[in-house]
Amino acid sequence: MAAIPMSAFAKTYDREQARRYQESKKPRKHRAEMQLVERALAFVPRDARVLDVPCGYGRVMQHLHTRGYRVSGADLSEPMLELARANLSASGWSGALERRDLLALGYPERSFDALICFRVFHHLPDRETRQAAVSELCRVAAGQVLLSYISPDSFSSRLASLRAALRLKPPGRHATALVELQGYFGRCGFQLVRDLARLHLVHSLHLSVWERKR
Repeated sequence: MAAIPMSAFAKTYDREQARRYQESKKPRKHRAEMQLVERALAFVPRDARVLDVPCGYGRVMQHLHTRGYRVSGADLSEPMLELARANLSASGWSGALERRDLLALGYPERSFDALICFRVFHHLPDRETRQAAVSELCRVAAGQVLLSYISPDSFSSRLASLRAALRLKPPGRHATALVELQGYFGRCGFQLVRDLARLHLVHSLHLSVWERKR
């Protein structure tokens, strides 16, 4: 069965919506998330070619670029890519930014040493789609895949579930257990290197590092 294209359920952004999304990111939260990314980068060689997908307006790409990585980006949203080009050009970056679908990237196998997929996996609605996304990331990665996800085993996730159950706030994200991720990656020949969180059992955002088995 063919994978559902990301465009079937992805949020679309016009230029104004993309700009507002960029401006809505709180500096303190951004710094905390980049600290989490920095911890995960300890497992990726500094000379690696890295693909950030979906790259959004380029904030993770900027962080990788300042650390010396050869980083490219891909995203389904053209307005987001326009913002990323503008943001990255100011930092002296030169590389590829392309419109690509996460579930059908179109790159040859093992095109990049590592891939990072940050703050999108929790939007994938079902196991079939999540497996398709992991399979495509693993297909394109020669070495490592860095994947963020929302853990159900945290105070913030349990609070969100309670609010949804009480209909105080509609559910906006899909939590995934680490054991479920191990199944997805294991079927692709990858193993867990490290699972990182801002604060285990408190914050729901995790960043897991996976590596192709030798």
